[in-house]
Amino acid sequence: MPPETSTTESFVDNLVAQMTVDEKIGQLHQYFNFNDFDSDLIRQGRAGSVINAAGALGGQGQSASTSAETCNHIQRLAQESRLKIPQLFGRDVIHGYRTVFPINLGQAAAWNPELAEAAAAVAAREASADGIKWTFAPMLDIARDARWGRIAEGAGEDPFLGAAMARAVVRGFQGDDFSNPERLVACAKHYVGYGAAEGGRDYEGAELSEATLRDVYLPPFQAAVQAGVGSLMSGFLDLNGIPATANRRLLTEVLRGEWGFQGLVVSDWGSVQELIAHGIAEDDAQAAAIALHAGVDMDMVSGVYLNTLAGSLRAGRVSREEIDEAARRVLRVKHQAGLFASPFTDTARAAHDILRPEARALARQFARESIVLLKNAHGLLPLDGRYKRVAVVGPLVHAQAELLGTWAPDGRPEEVTPLSEALAQTAPQGLRLTFAEHADRAVLAAASAEVVVLVVGEHPARSGENANVADLGLPPGQAELVQAVAAQGKPVVLVVLAGRPLAIAREAALAGAVLYGWHPGTEGGAALGELLFGLTGDGQPAAPSGHLPVSLPRATGQAPLYYNHKSSGRPLAQPATVSGAFLSRYVDQPSTPLFPFGHGLTYTRFDYAHTQASAERLRDQIEISVEITNKGARAGLAVAQLYVRDLVGSLTRPVRELKGFARLALAPGETQRASFTLTAADLAFTRADGSRGAEPGRFLAWIGEDCLSGRAVEFEI
Repeated sequence: MPPETSTTESFVDNLVAQMTVDEKIGQLHQYFNFNDFDSDLIRQGRAGSVINAAGALGGQGQSASTSAETCNHIQRLAQESRLKIPQLFGRDVIHGYRTVFPINLGQAAAWNPELAEAAAAVAAREASADGIKWTFAPMLDIARDARWGRIAEGAGEDPFLGAAMARAVVRGFQGDDFSNPERLVACAKHYVGYGAAEGGRDYEGAELSEATLRDVYLPPFQAAVQAGVGSLMSGFLDLNGIPATANRRLLTEVLRGEWGFQGLVVSDWGSVQELIAHGIAEDDAQAAAIALHAGVDMDMVSGVYLNTLAGSLRAGRVSREEIDEAARRVLRVKHQAGLFASPFTDTARAAHDILRPEARALARQFARESIVLLKNAHGLLPLDGRYKRVAVVGPLVHAQAELLGTWAPDGRPEEVTPLSEALAQTAPQGLRLTFAEHADRAVLAAASAEVVVLVVGEHPARSGENANVADLGLPPGQAELVQAVAAQGKPVVLVVLAGRPLAIAREAALAGAVLYGWHPGTEGGAALGELLFGLTGDGQPAAPSGHLPVSLPRATGQAPLYYNHKSSGRPLAQPATVSGAFLSRYVDQPSTPLFPFGHGLTYTRFDYAHTQASAERLRDQIEISVEITNKGARAGLAVAQLYVRDLVGSLTRPVRELKGFARLALAPGETQRASFTLTAADLAFTRADGSRGAEPGRFLAWIGEDCLSGRAVEFEI
């Protein structure tokens, strides 16, 4: 956030004092009609922001964007208004602009916040070159139900990893000062609980206890606020009977009162007017009054603020102070963004700031680090000199636009190398690749090959906003294809491209190796090829390093599925004196995930030994450490993960909680010690009396490769 707080406040106070009521209300309206806009509306100061979202409903597919010239034209119209207040141009820049990085769930799979920060900075530079100054990202919704389509847009199921990604992406978009012409104002969304939508159906309500809300769903948002995020978006959902856009306790008392947030709150698309459909407002005027009072400063596109607030002010349904304060928050962000000083965009920037070679290189690195090796029986991967004939088959074998994923409206498919071409370019000399897309030819190609790479998964339109599924299995026909290809008796490398964790238990069992690629972005094909063949484009060794940010289910019926659940009174670990028929379980399959949260293999193996705590009792702090040794013949990256369990609490506690992670590059035979420091604040939770803090008692800690591994050490507070 810019440091000149006093300058901003005096500027805003002076400006608000000059504004009419209609001009203030205009600042609270976000206008949508980018390609056929109302010039008079802009000239009259009756819009505070313009959202550039033409043709990208729900983030599906590509859509016409803007240009610096178009934004400058609209800004010139704004300069014709009485007070010359500039427009704030917003767009959904979610996981890249023209350079598309892996979907956000894939970014979380890299467990590399620094890389996420660098990617967001690239997206900010590219989008701002086209006149955009505000992005509706990062999405910080914790998602425990893979049926929900928007799981693709977030960091997964864990609040600690989610908070780490939140801080990184906010820093990447905004930098130290978002008045910098190459930075964007970030927007933390969707506040809050949106990822808990009932049944995984987008827009549905959720019921969350106060403890779960504060300990699981709020931490990424608080991390974003602490990182200086400039804006926040209220969600669509009904949370515990109060729609998020109407929730004054969360939007004002918690967000502004407890956390000290000073930025702008914008509604989600039309969600102010949707308070009528929720059944808490009778008409537009009542909906607008409720949302304004709750703490929503800007109405995204529905127009109900613009059309009703003046009348509601005259009728006493809203106060002048509420309107003034909302206008002040909008103007504060505009001033901090440097728009009053420099409202126009340099039209020469786009030619040299978009799709730079170094941006594509970063996209390839991110894609490579995001891909997760789930299985590698008998060292099937990498495909090195042992094989000469490889069949690459499946419905996504020629994927191009499909690599971009959901919410990539500015990605251009023609700038993406098709997967088949990328694999051919990265394959070592002497390796013959045969490609087949359709099922019958795929089976024939598999029969004549030495090894088969089978590429399956989801089209991006099957994930993202309101793209929910009732069945987490592969799309129709793909499971049968996997079975038919495996029946040819050749080793199978299964590659899954998807926007969510899919239930692939049977398919994984038929494959010798499984790579989970998510939707990896512009350079996803090349990144996949480098991992399959074990070499980067410049001849350096390449190996997977991704780890799951979500639990991978065995079947749809397990949803919602997450590692940091509570223990029942009859958990699976009960003593043998309790009959197995009366433990928490399914009758028809294990209740555990197919692959657990944090799981990820590479082309070597690591040994975790000598886990220890620096003391028996935590006073100011305690250190938990482990020795990690590379036991293989190849260099590799270990992602050490620290988990903790509070054994007895005033409220029931999760069986494990992630409290730290570290990435360690290890040469063959090398040993390093990974150390993590814990304080009482790290062990705090929402207690039975509603207060927050740690409680005295015993704790267990593990450091391992995933949420189920590691040797426990005990300490106490």
